[in-house]
Amino acid sequence: MATKQAYDVVIIGGGPAGLTAGIYAARARLKSLLIEKGAMGGWVINAGVVENYPGFPDGINGLELADAMQQQAVKFGLKMLTAEVTGLELKGERKTLKTSEGDIMARAVIVAGGSDRVKLGVPGEEEFTGRGVAYCAVCDGYFYRGVPVAVVGGGNAALNEALELTKFASKVTVIHRRDELRATKILQERAFAEPKIRFLWNTVVEAIEGEDTVKRLRLKNVQTGDKSTLDISGVFVTVGFKPNTGYLKNVVTLADDGTIITNEKMETDVPGIFAAGDIRSSSIRQVAAAVGDGAVAAIYAEHYLAGK
Repeated sequence: MATKQAYDVVIIGGGPAGLTAGIYAARARLKSLLIEKGAMGGWVINAGVVENYPGFPDGINGLELADAMQQQAVKFGLKMLTAEVTGLELKGERKTLKTSEGDIMARAVIVAGGSDRVKLGVPGEEEFTGRGVAYCAVCDGYFYRGVPVAVVGGGNAALNEALELTKFASKVTVIHRRDELRATKILQERAFAEPKIRFLWNTVVEAIEGEDTVKRLRLKNVQTGDKSTLDISGVFVTVGFKPNTGYLKNVVTLADDGTIITNEKMETDVPGIFAAGDIRSSSIRQVAAAVGDGAVAAIYAEHYLAGK
C-alpha cells in the first residue's frame, strides 16, 4: 500500500468489535479501512463453540462467526489491510497511523486491537513455544492426541481450553494459583463433571522442562512451599491478556492496566479517537459486548465526522 492514503475512518483490529464497527462505518458510506496484523476475527476464532451470542440457540463455531462478520463487512464495502500499527501521530484534527505498510491518514480512528496472551515468564517457556508450550487449544489441541497435558489458569479461557483439550488429550490437569476458579459457574460445572480433567489448586509453574519437546513442569504450592514435578507432553498458558496499546501511551489516556479509558460513546479524551471491545477499560470481554462497542463507536465516529 502506498503511503499517505486517506480515509474517513480507520479501524485498528479485526475482532468482533472492529468488524462490527466496519459494518456500520461502511453502511454509512464512510470511506473506511480496517487494519489487522493477524488472523481476522480476533480471539473468538479460537472458540470451538460460542454459546452465549444471541441468535444461535445451539451455539456457533467461533471461526464461522468471525468469517460471517467479515463477509458482511466486505459486502458493504469495507476495505481491509494486513499490517501492524506501530504509531499514531496527531496534527490538529489529522491523524496519521504509522504501519508496517506505510503511513495512513484518517479523520477518525476506532481502536479495537484487542489483547495478547500474557506469558508465564518462567524458564523454558520461550524455548519450548511450539514444541509443547501453546496458547490456543483449538489451534493446537490436535497435536496432543492420547497424551497428558496441562492448562495454567482459572478463568473462562482456561476452562474453555481444558474442555476443548479433552477431545484429544488422555488427561488434562488445570493448574491454578488460587483455591477457587474465576470462571463462570456453568463452565465450572462442566469442567468438574469431566472425568478427564483434574485440578491442582494453590499451585504455580516455576519452570518448563524437556528435551526436544516438553516433558515436565516444575511446580510449587504457594501455601505450603512444597515443590513437585508433573509429567506432561504439553502446557497451554491462559493466565490473562495484555491490551495492545503500547503505541498509544502518549496519545490517549490509559488505565493502569493499559486499557483505554472511554465514555459511554466510546470516545477517548482525544476528539476523533474511539475505542471498542476488549481493549477498552472495564470491558467484560464478551463477543456480544464487543459487537455493541463497535456499533456505538462507529455511530459516534460518524457523528464526529459530520460535526455533530
